[in-house]
This record gives sequence, structure tokens and C-alpha cells, in this order.
Amino acid sequence: MEINSIISGQSGSAAAAQPQTSAVLTSDFETFLQMLTTQARYQDPLEPIDSSEYAAQLAQFSMVEQQVKANELLETLTTQLGSGSIGQMADWIGLEARTSASVPFEGAAIPVNAIAAPGADAAHLIVYDAYGNQVQKLPISLTENTVIWQGRYNDGSVFTSGLYSFAIESSAVGTVIETQPAETYTRIVEARRNGDETQLVLSGGSSVLSQDITALRAPR
Repeated sequence: MEINSIISGQSGSAAAAQPQTSAVLTSDFETFLQMLTTQARYQDPLEPIDSSEYAAQLAQFSMVEQQVKANELLETLTTQLGSGSIGQMADWIGLEARTSASVPFEGAAIPVNAIAAPGADAAHLIVYDAYGNQVQKLPISLTENTVIWQGRYNDGSVFTSGLYSFAIESSAVGTVIETQPAETYTRIVEARRNGDETQLVLSGGSSVLSQDITALRAPR
């Protein structure tokens, strides 16, 4: 499964980076000690190096060492959080997500969230095909929050199966004051990692970012 391979790849990268960084730190620290020992061995006995200088050098290297380790830990945590994010999204697979993305129509009616803009005295449901072309415009009630799109033309014929999206056009005194995408529920079939973002593939093939989903529910 693609999700498992992504997580395994991230975990493997983090595990490989940690020993390499630790080896570099160990090597640098040993080199520093050798240099410090050599410096002490060949110092001028008449003008010995002040012990406070040794302490300052040791303290400085220790600070750098701790900073590198802190950065290493931060990178590891970031990787783990990223893996956990997609792991959490994997639990969403099979649920229905409310989104304004295109949804599949296969002959069954589709409930659409239909909330008109404040101050509107008329509203219409706008239907778009998979290419973004407007294929239908239907008047809807201002008092209903949900409208059922039957997928029928005015003559009663059925729309072709495919992906469709919706918008609510609100008007006042004959002038359009707002056109907003309308949301529907669609089943989540896959979760993908896209850089720092999690992309969810919906039934029918359309996709949406996880942060653009406004609600989840069990399948109906």
C-alpha cells in the first residue's frame, strides 16, 4: 500500500541520518581533544596557556555539540510528525468528506449544501461539468440549507455520468451579489503525501487537501 511505503521511506531516512550525524559529532570531538592535547604538550613552559582558555574552548565546543544534537532531534520529530499526519489521514479512508471538489454523478440524486448570502432575495444552484463549464442553473429556496440535485434536464432526460461541481449564486434586486462554491459529501478512497501537505483522493478521482475538508461522516 502506498501509504505504508511512504511512512517506511521516511522512517528509514530518519534512521539513516541519525547514525551519520552521531558519527560526525564523535569524530569532531575526538579531533578537538587531540588538538587540545597537542597544544598542551607543546606549549611554552615559561608562558603556559591559561586554564580558563581550555575551559572556554571546551564550553564552546560543548555548546556547538548540543546545538547539533538539538537540530538532529528536531529533524527527527518533524519526520515523525509528518508520518503521523498521513497515518492519521489513512484513518479517514472510507469516510465521507464534505468538500466543494467535483463529485461523481451516476444517476442518483446528490444533496448539495445551499446557503444563500445574507441579504439575498433570490438564489440559484449552478452546476458545472468536469471541465468547469456551466451546464445548469436552477432556482432554489432561500429557507432551505440543502437542495437535492436530481441530475435531470428540464425535459426530464438524465445527465451523463461523470464529475460535477456546484455553486450557489445569490442575488438581490436582480443583481448577483455573490457566487460561492457549494459543498457535497464524497467518499475518501486514498491519502497521499504531497510535500508538506496531505492530499486526499475522492471517489470519482478528484482530490482535495486535508485542510479544505470541512466535515466528515460515516458512509450512508
